[in-house]
Amino acid sequence: MGAIRFEKVNKFFGAKKTGLKALEDIDLEIAERDFVAIVGPSGCGKTTCLRIVAGFEQPTSGVVTVNGRRVTGPGPDRAVVFQHFALFPWKTVRQNIELGLRNKGLPRPERDDLIADALKLMGLESHTDAFPHQLSGGMQQRVAIARAYVLKPEVLLMDEPFGALDAQTRVVMQEELVRLARVNPRTVLFITHSVEEAVYLADRVAIMTRRPGRIKELLDVRSVRQAENWNRFSNIEDVMDQESFVHLRTHVWKSLREEKSRPADPT
Repeated sequence: MGAIRFEKVNKFFGAKKTGLKALEDIDLEIAERDFVAIVGPSGCGKTTCLRIVAGFEQPTSGVVTVNGRRVTGPGPDRAVVFQHFALFPWKTVRQNIELGLRNKGLPRPERDDLIADALKLMGLESHTDAFPHQLSGGMQQRVAIARAYVLKPEVLLMDEPFGALDAQTRVVMQEELVRLARVNPRTVLFITHSVEEAVYLADRVAIMTRRPGRIKELLDVRSVRQAENWNRFSNIEDVMDQESFVHLRTHVWKSLREEKSRPADPT
């Protein structure tokens, strides 16, 4: 059983006959500890897919399940990391990370152990008592990711998590996410507009059509990464210089360009 499964998912905003058809017959399975990135033209329904998995939206028809359980609303088995860090400005790093654990009613000693692990995982040990305004954008996003990881969710949902960062910080965070995927793997659904980011991070890249969004293609990156041993490189630039990476990136770009030239469905 896949950790996440879309079965014939359709989504309308408004009435079926007069509203906007955002998604059409989405079929997608994401296995446990699989990292899948979704790319597609603006307005194709990428974030709508994530919001349905998160339980923030309901499909008009079809079913989404997480580990066999139908998604009907938000739950502790899923954690979301947004583009905007959504930290509480009046709380310290520790307090922001601790919030979900408090809501779960965990005793203080258990919270302390989990928070210590999350701080170490994200390299935040020296910033425990800092407030968000005292941190760079990259450090704030580290806190947001630590807040998600500390809950030990089965599924991590990431909606353009590095979109608000400057180019250099974005690269650092991409490399950091690759490290996390190795030392503390999770099932990840990752939304991005960046083709390079998708190919660098993901095991598979789902390419969506223009509205109404459908899964046009599911590209296997993991087998290429393993065959070419991208893991021997310590930074993203060396990976992106590889012919195999360039080939995959070009393939995704061509597919997206085809969609950009195709008229959107008027509905």
